[in-house]
Amino acid sequence: MSLAWLWDPKLLSSMFVLALPVAEKVLRPVIVYGFLVVLLRVFGKRELAQLNPFDFVVLISLSNTVQNAIIGEDNSVTGGLIGAFSLCAVNYLVVRFLFRHRRLDQLIEGRPTVLIEGGKLQSKAMAKELLTVSELLSMAHRQGFDHLREVEWCVLEPGGTFYFQGKEPRMREAQHAEVLAKLDRLSRQIDGLREELSRHHH
Repeated sequence: MSLAWLWDPKLLSSMFVLALPVAEKVLRPVIVYGFLVVLLRVFGKRELAQLNPFDFVVLISLSNTVQNAIIGEDNSVTGGLIGAFSLCAVNYLVVRFLFRHRRLDQLIEGRPTVLIEGGKLQSKAMAKELLTVSELLSMAHRQGFDHLREVEWCVLEPGGTFYFQGKEPRMREAQHAEVLAKLDRLSRQIDGLREELSRHHH
C-alpha cells in the first residue's frame, strides 16, 4: 500500500500552513484569556462551583463560544499549536506575576465569602452569591453533613470550592454520646434495683 498521499503538498499545506499572521494567532488567545478572567470575576464564584446544570451548561457553552474567537479562520495544526502555547504562556506569566503581587492577586481573584458563621446562615452573603439554601445543603451533603445545623463555618472560596467546618462535637456525635450516657444511667439503676431485690429475698 502506497503512502505517497502522506506527502501530498496540498495536504501538508492545509495542515501546517497558517491562514493568519503569527502575531494574530498569538494575540487572539491572549485577548480571550483576559476577557474570560474579567468575566468570571464579575459574575461571581457560583459559575466556577457549577452548583446546578445551568451553571455547567454556561461553562460548556462559553468554551464553544470563544473557540472561533481564538482560532479565527485558521484550522491548521500549526495554528492550533501556536494558540495552545500562547494560552499556556500567558497563564504562566500571569500566575508568576500575581504570585509576587499578592494584593493584586486578591483584587483579581476576589476574597472568600463566609456563608455560615458561628452556625448561623449569612443571608446577605447568600444573596450576594445568588445561592439558595437547597444548593448550599447539597454541597454540605457532598462533604458528609446531613443538615446545615451541623455546620459551624462555611466559606465559598474564590475558585468556587466550598469549605465546611462542623460543630464540635458534631450533632450526630453529641446525640450518640447522649444516648450512651442515658444507657449508662439506666444500667446503674437496674443494678441498684437488683441489689434491693436481693436484700429483700434474704
